[in-house]
Parts: sequence; C-alpha cells; structure tokens
Amino acid sequence: MRKPGKILIVGTWIAILPCAAATSQTLDSVIVSDQVQTDDIFSGLVLNVVEVTETTTGVSTATGAAFNGSGEGVNLDVRANQNLQANVTADTRLEAAVSSGASTVLHTAATGLTSESNIYGGVLTGVYTQTVGPGAIYAHSHVEAPLAEAGDVTASTQAVGASQGFGVSHGAVGARVRQTNQADVVTDGGGVYGHVDGQAVFAGQASGANVSASSIGGSGERYVIDQANTAERVQASQFTAFGSAYMATTSATASGTNVNAYNEGGFLDVASQQTNTAYIRGQAVSSAYQFGAASSIAYGVGNSFLAGNSGWETVIDAVQLNDGGGVEVIAEFTGAEGYDASANATAIGNAATGYVCSDCEGRLTAVSQQVNNVDVSATSTVTVTGYARSATGLANAVGNTATYYVSRPGEH
Repeated sequence: MRKPGKILIVGTWIAILPCAAATSQTLDSVIVSDQVQTDDIFSGLVLNVVEVTETTTGVSTATGAAFNGSGEGVNLDVRANQNLQANVTADTRLEAAVSSGASTVLHTAATGLTSESNIYGGVLTGVYTQTVGPGAIYAHSHVEAPLAEAGDVTASTQAVGASQGFGVSHGAVGARVRQTNQADVVTDGGGVYGHVDGQAVFAGQASGANVSASSIGGSGERYVIDQANTAERVQASQFTAFGSAYMATTSATASGTNVNAYNEGGFLDVASQQTNTAYIRGQAVSSAYQFGAASSIAYGVGNSFLAGNSGWETVIDAVQLNDGGGVEVIAEFTGAEGYDASANATAIGNAATGYVCSDCEGRLTAVSQQVNNVDVSATSTVTVTGYARSATGLANAVGNTATYYVSRPGEH
C-alpha cells in the first residue's frame, strides 16, 4: 500500500520523500499541458431595457487561456505552461429607461491566464508557469440609467493578468509557481441611476499577478512562488452618480502582485519573491444628490502577501520589491442632502501579513524583506453641499507594512 511521504521543494524541483520502498512511490497520474494564445479575445454584452419588474442580469467574460488539473484519491503530478501574447477585453453595457428591476446584477471579467489545481485525499505536486506578454487586459462596465430606478444593484468589474489557484482537502500539495505579466491590466466601471431604493454596490478589481491557495482537513501546503509584474500600469476605476440612493458603495482595488495562502489544521510553508514595477492606481468617485449611506473606497498596493494558518505551523520567506511607477489612490464622494457620507483611500508600497493558530500552540517562522523605491499617495475628499448626519474621510499612505501574529490563549 502506498504511503505518501513528505514534500520537498529544492529550487525548481518538487519531490515526494519516500516513506516506503521506492517501487511503491510511482505517481498515479501525470498531467502535462502547454497553452499558447497569440490572437485577441473579446466578449461584449449590451442590455437595452425600458421597464423590468424583477431581474436584469448580465455576464461578460473573456479569457486568454484556462487550465484545470485536479485529482481525487490519487497522487498527481502537474506541469502546466501558459503563454499569452494578445489582448483580452470584456465589455458590459446596460441602458435602462424606466426601471432595471428589483434586482440588477452585472459581472464583467477579463482574464489573461488562469490555472487551477485541486486535490482531495491525495498528494499534488506541480510546476506552473504563466507568461503574459505586452498588451492589455481590459474590463469595462457601464450603466446608463439617469431617469430610471432600481431595487438592489450589484455591478462587479474584474481584470487580472495571470491567476493561479490551489485547493486541498485531506491531502498535501507542493508546487512551484512562476508568473510574469507585461500587459496593462485595467478595469473601468460605474454608472448613472436616477433612483436606487435598495443597495447599490459597484466594485472594480485589477491585479497583475495573483496566487491563491486554501486547504481544509489537516492538509499540508508548501509553495515556492515567483511573481514579476512589469506592465506599464495596473488600474481599477469606478465612477458612479445617483439622483438618490438609499445605500451606495463604490469601490476600486488595484494590486501589482498578490499572494493569499490559507491553511486549516495542518502545515503551511510559503516562499515568495514579488516584484512590481507598474504604476498602480485605484480610484473610486461617487456622487448622490440625496443619500442614506454612501461611500467611496479605494485601495492600491504594489505587492501584497498573506499567509495564514489555523493549524500548528507556518513558515514564511517573503521578499517584496516595489519600483517603477508608484502607487496612487483616490477616493471621492460628493452629496447634497443625506445621512452618512464617507471616502476612504489606502495606498501601500509593500504589504505582508502572516499568522498561525489562534486557539492552539502554533509556531510561526517568518523572514521578510521589503523594499519600496517609489512614491505612495492616498487622497480622500468628502464634499457635502447641503446637510448630512456625518461626513468621514480617511487617507492612509504606507511605504512598507509587515504584520506577523501568534496567539496562544491562556499564556501571558
């Protein structure tokens, strides 16, 4: 019977250290995938409505290349190479004359490269390479309804250059990930409504390179990650205007590189090197003549890293370099009559966070290096031309921030 052993990562090689005879360690399955996309990808959606009573829904997605290599109850080895040398565009437009309904949901996503590997009850090893050449990854969404009304409105706009995901359940993973993005990554969203009597949420997210991982069931995870975002810019923008709105939130988030790894009940080891040289811009601008609660929230970061474990040990080796174009974040809200108005802007060069088990005797070992060589700017503006119950503004700019936390209840 096969007894999967520990996972060892040395340089670019990943191996399973044997716990039994070598003849019993042959991998059950092997996947080798190569994908190359050299011509443009485009998706477009237009909704023209006069009066809708219940729901209006629109989804527009465009992807350069997508890969999924997963397994259940096996030992799986994956070699996935993806290369994009083209533009990717997703566009969603809604025009409403009288009403877009009790519920309006719009989703727009432009993705250069995306890859996913999940393992259940087995061991996953792999090497993943994603390369995005010069070009543009662009997601656009707009609502034109200056005389129309709506109940609840949700409009999300997302763009990412390269994205890699992992999921582990009652198993183990050891993976090497290389991501390079040279394409501009931009989201441009928002809209105009006459009246919204429910919740209006307009959100935009843009990321040059992203790795996300999660596990449950006492699993073990070990990753070696290299991310380089050398595009000219990564930008997330949202612009909204309302005649009147009960609750309205307009948000924009832009990041050069991002690593987010979570483990539940086992061992987590993440070694990463993140480099961003792109100009990072997050901008959220909103206005409402009459409002209940209205907010603009903008966030921008050159490199972002998070490794968290509710298990017994977390090991971190994180290197971050932010150079080149700088980070600029703008949040603005303007209103005439209402209750609560706010605008929050947060800009960070490098951000790193690590933590381990908050309800057991966990152990954290972290080595962190952060270098920021560019300007970091956060600007927040709140304008109330008439009256309001409250007006709140926040502008927070940080060059480098690192937070590591271990909690052992009962010990002081």
